[in-house]
Amino acid sequence: MTRPLLIAFDGPAASGKGTLASVIAADYGLPFLDTGLLYRAAGHLAHVRHIDPVLAATLIDAETLADEALRGRDAGERASQVAAIPEVRAALFTYQQDFANQPAGAVLDGRDIGTVIAPHATVKLFVTAAPEVRAHRRWLQLVKLNPDLSEAEVLSDIRIRDERDSSRSSAPLEKATDALLLDTSDLGIEAAIATARSLVKSRL
Repeated sequence: MTRPLLIAFDGPAASGKGTLASVIAADYGLPFLDTGLLYRAAGHLAHVRHIDPVLAATLIDAETLADEALRGRDAGERASQVAAIPEVRAALFTYQQDFANQPAGAVLDGRDIGTVIAPHATVKLFVTAAPEVRAHRRWLQLVKLNPDLSEAEVLSDIRIRDERDSSRSSAPLEKATDALLLDTSDLGIEAAIATARSLVKSRL
C-alpha cells in the first residue's frame, strides 16, 4: 500500500507559507487546508455573533470560510487571540486531523501542523522571514483596503502576534525538530517556490 503523502508547513504570520503550501499541494494533486483560516473564522464568528469563541469554532462551515472578511487585518488579530485559547484549539483539532489523515494525503499550513496536528507528516517545512520583511508583505496586501494603514502599525501587529503565538501554553509556534527551515527574507516568490519544491523533493 502506498503511504499517504502528508506535507506540513508551519511558520509565523506573513512568512509566505500559505502561498508555498498551496503551490506544493497543486504540484502533487493534494487537498490543501489553510488552518489559520479556521482560527480567523472562529474569531470572526465570535465577534459578529457575540458568542463564545469555543462555540464559534464548532459552527464553522464552507460558507464561513469563504467570507472575504477573514482576509482582513482585524480577522488576523482575532485569530491570534482565539488561537491562544486551549478549548478553541481542542474544538478544531479533530477537523484538522481528519483533513490531514485522508487516504491519499494532504498539505496543511499553520503554526502547529508538524508538532501537534500531524507530527507523522512525510515532509515538514518551517517557513519564516524577518519581521520587517513580513510586515512589508502584509502591509502591501492590507493597504489596498485601508490606505491610511502604516507599515509601522503592521510591524507592531506582527511582533505582537509572534509573541502571542510563540508563548501560548497550548501548541505554541515552534519548529519541529525534523522540519526543514526555509527563510524567505531574501527570496522573491519564484525563488521561494523553487526552494520549497527542492526541499520537499529532498525528503521524498
